[in-house]
Amino acid sequence: MSVTAERKQELIKDNARGSEDTGSPEVQVAILTERIVNLTEHFKTHAKDNHSRRGLLMMVNKRRSLLDYLRKTDAQRYTDLIAKLGLRK
Repeated sequence: MSVTAERKQELIKDNARGSEDTGSPEVQVAILTERIVNLTEHFKTHAKDNHSRRGLLMMVNKRRSLLDYLRKTDAQRYTDLIAKLGLRK
């Protein structure tokens, strides 16, 4: 269910704004998106796992907040990110 360390480093490298960037909204949204996709797959076989569903909802809300912040501060970065990750507006 969680993201492996190698996959997380790959996501950071692909979405970082600089060489040492690990905390920008782009990186955080990319990691959250990966975790959300993994949990969505988990629910296809474990439909009654309500404790994990709560965690999924919290992650979706956190990602939405980060995307709202990014849209408010820099609209071009926001549109680039949602196009790159394949998210809806």
